[in-house]
Amino acid sequence: MDPPQGSPQSSPDAQGSRQRPMDASQGLRQPLMDTPQGSRQPRQQQYQPRRPDPPSGGDGLFNAVVTIFLFVLVVVFLVSSSTTGSSLSVLHQVPEGHVGVYWRGGALLEATTDPGFHWKLPLITQFEPIQVTIQTDQVRDIPCGTKGGVMISFDKIEVVNRLRKSFVYQTLHEYGVFYDKTWIYDKIHHEINQFCSAHSLQQVYIDMFDQIDEKVKDSIQADCTRYAPGIEIISVRVTKPNIPVSIKRNFELMEEERTKALIAIEKQKVAEKEAETQKMIALSEAEKNAQVSQIQMEQKLMEKNSAKRQEEIENEMYIAREKSQADANFYRVMKEAEANRLKLTPEFLELKFIEAIANNSKIFFGEKVPNMVMDQRLLGNYLDGISKKGRGDV
Repeated sequence: MDPPQGSPQSSPDAQGSRQRPMDASQGLRQPLMDTPQGSRQPRQQQYQPRRPDPPSGGDGLFNAVVTIFLFVLVVVFLVSSSTTGSSLSVLHQVPEGHVGVYWRGGALLEATTDPGFHWKLPLITQFEPIQVTIQTDQVRDIPCGTKGGVMISFDKIEVVNRLRKSFVYQTLHEYGVFYDKTWIYDKIHHEINQFCSAHSLQQVYIDMFDQIDEKVKDSIQADCTRYAPGIEIISVRVTKPNIPVSIKRNFELMEEERTKALIAIEKQKVAEKEAETQKMIALSEAEKNAQVSQIQMEQKLMEKNSAKRQEEIENEMYIAREKSQADANFYRVMKEAEANRLKLTPEFLELKFIEAIANNSKIFFGEKVPNMVMDQRLLGNYLDGISKKGRGDV
């Protein structure tokens, strides 16, 4: 840093001669000056050094800014490369969803740290953040050969996995930081090739394509459970493989024909469904008409039965009435007959005969009156015959 303005080291002599350095203990300046005799002798001169002027306001602000800038640089240096395992950093940061793993002298330490700021020894301890939340690894460009010898390739296979926090030290101790390369990337290549080599192109591309992800997931998870239990395979997503263009065209034609067949089948199903619907409608209409007819017939039958019952009742009433009248007539006739039988006396008959004769309006003219009227014997015989006949009837 340059000395302050006005200091003894920077002020020249009034005569413009060379100067010696100032004696710090005595605070004197002893310049060499030429004497008139030509000899150079030191001349002692009392010198009072000037005090440096106090810094102005602008210089103080500049120094404060420089100090703050240097402090920020130091903090940035301490925090820099906290997530990249820089060996020079002292303060480092573990992001959320990760744990801090440390190596000291190349040896993996068992202790891990949680998310946040932590301290470590620079140049001695190396640091690396390890993700323990769910992550997705994408494995690209996976070639494989089918059972029939056709070469196909998968553009991308996604593996959703997670490293359990309690198995971080064990997994990294056995397989290193790039454990996923061994158990996910390389394993995906192996399992896909195994699956393709055991199945035909038809099975891989169409028939069993929906089973590839589950089979690969189960196979990888079984090996991880056996050798790396800290790795959890959640799911595997497999994209449609790339196949030769000619074979792909054949599959497309086959799919078109299958689509046409499915369309025909669906049309047939629709026609059958419509026929079945019409049949059901006709059956329903027939059943409705049959039920209506049955109801109407039952109604008419009930009306007939009601009319029949009514007629029977009327007949019974008529019979009862006629019987009652007949009985009454019979009783009346019997009583009249009994009364007549009681009345059939000679006197009563004679009276009735006389009344009948008296009521006759015929007048006979002549010299002789008929004998019948006046013949008492004939009248007596007639009345006796009637009396006998009435007794015989009873």
